Amino acid sequence: MEFLKKYRYYLKGMLVIILFFFSDLFGEIPIILFHIKEITPEISIYLSLFSNIMLALILVLIYFKDLKEEWVKFKKNAFKNLDIGIKYWLIGLIGMMASNVILGILVRQQAANEELVQQMLKALPWVMVINTGLLAPIIEEICFRKTFYDALKKKRWVFILSSGIFFGALHVIFSIRTPLDLLFIIPYSSLGIAFAYMYDKTESVFTSISMHAMHNTALSIISVLRLMI
Repeated sequence: MEFLKKYRYYLKGMLVIILFFFSDLFGEIPIILFHIKEITPEISIYLSLFSNIMLALILVLIYFKDLKEEWVKFKKNAFKNLDIGIKYWLIGLIGMMASNVILGILVRQQAANEELVQQMLKALPWVMVINTGLLAPIIEEICFRKTFYDALKKKRWVFILSSGIFFGALHVIFSIRTPLDLLFIIPYSSLGIAFAYMYDKTESVFTSISMHAMHNTALSIISVLRLMI
């Protein structure tokens, strides 16, 4: 019992990361229930949506007490927290855009992860807006910010840097085509570090969830409108 109490944040964090990596398995539930034989690109997106809904619900249940406390803290100083969030989001966005421009000149290619998202937006745009604009921020901020914060909050800069870099790496490593794709960890990490910093400043994951959701939703809607024109 003493061991569990001492290392509970690490154990909970490991459980959450494992759930994140294997969350696609939730997609097997509708496949079995509805006897789905052929997985089309559209069905694949719906399965991803279902998996993300399931994962988000489980994560909320795991951290329900903490999330409730952090929501009260966020709501109590909402304008101040959002002001901090916007300020550091803009810094992260500038870092992301600048590094993307430099990489675009040097590498002359788009991040493979971004190309995949664009393809999925083209297939089912408004489903993807929900997936990337709402569910992804909740999942990713709990997985990459909340778990890291609980385990490393006494080591502030270790938390901020490791959370941001881990966030950046996981947006790249699953869609690597060439070694040069690893360089795209830099722009994603810029934003991840900004999210971690605003969480550390406000002590509420809802600040980073809000900014992450705003960022993803805006980019998704812009992409959808561009596809419609």
